[in-house]
Amino acid sequence: QVQVVESGGGSVQVGGSLRLSCAASGDTNSINYMAWFRQGPGKEREGVAAIRTGSSSTYYADSVRARFTISEDNAKNIIYLEMSDLKPEDTAMYYCAADTPPYGTWALLSERKYNRWGQGTPVNVSS
Repeated sequence: QVQVVESGGGSVQVGGSLRLSCAASGDTNSINYMAWFRQGPGKEREGVAAIRTGSSSTYYADSVRARFTISEDNAKNIIYLEMSDLKPEDTAMYYCAADTPPYGTWALLSERKYNRWGQGTPVNVSS
């Protein structure tokens, strides 16, 4: 099985930047896609960005496109979420997720596609 663990969350001021990390372990060769989701206070969890492992294919929610960048260090089995120009509405718990067998056929930013989840790392953006 695959396990994922997030790190890097914290508090930052509006306009600031933060980098989140997600380390995968276990049967990492079985991972097809990895993604970042977030759940803000009183909100449903939403997909933020996804990456097809071992490729340069990335996908973003409109709300973060051009501000967030998802990337991977394939050798270390780590994915990153570089966040810049942060806004108060980016405040949320951020979760890392992995798509492992049986691979989901849902949309890349749909929770249903992913079957391995981390515990989350909090991001708080203050003015």
